[in-house]
Amino acid sequence: MNVREYYRYLAAAREQLWQFVRALPQEDLDRDLIGGGERFHNIKDLLLHITDVENHWIHVIARGDGVRPPDERSYDWVRPQAQQYDLNWILSYSQEVTHKTERFLDSAPELERPVKLVQDDPASATVTLDQLLWHVMTHEVRHTAQIAMMVRQLGHTPPWLDYLRFARPAAPLGGEDPAEEHDLAEESGRCEGGAAGREGEEVA
Repeated sequence: MNVREYYRYLAAAREQLWQFVRALPQEDLDRDLIGGGERFHNIKDLLLHITDVENHWIHVIARGDGVRPPDERSYDWVRPQAQQYDLNWILSYSQEVTHKTERFLDSAPELERPVKLVQDDPASATVTLDQLLWHVMTHEVRHTAQIAMMVRQLGHTPPWLDYLRFARPAAPLGGEDPAEEHDLAEESGRCEGGAAGREGEEVA
């Protein structure tokens, strides 16, 4: 699998996540679920952080053309304190970064070209663009799993965002679509046990 294919999956999964969090109560999005956390405390913190990291590495560092957040608001991207921002503001920023990354990947960039991690440091470590893109994408997967866990802590069932939901692999002859089997299992869990997986289940 190449970076363009995997990013296509991530973009589809994040769109599902955005639709889901739009329906959550504001107080749930702002609730501090990471007590004592130095940088991040709530769902909105992580949503904003995921976008900041993608914007920084792909567009500021690799391309030299970063996205400015809507209204050019300034905030501490290290400690975003995102409860002060409206969810739609965060998602608008995220959508702009997503679209810019999609256009960049559609342009067939040279994935083996070197990228300095600190642009103004002659001694900076260097990675390939391909390595940097995979770093950004795996970073998002890890934090999306955290968001799913926080959604469960709040008593909700997060959307199924695993790769198979979006790849929809062909079922063997006479067999069942594994994605459909998962959908049925999720539905059964809701009917039999209420909000599935509040405790003791997998993160995502």
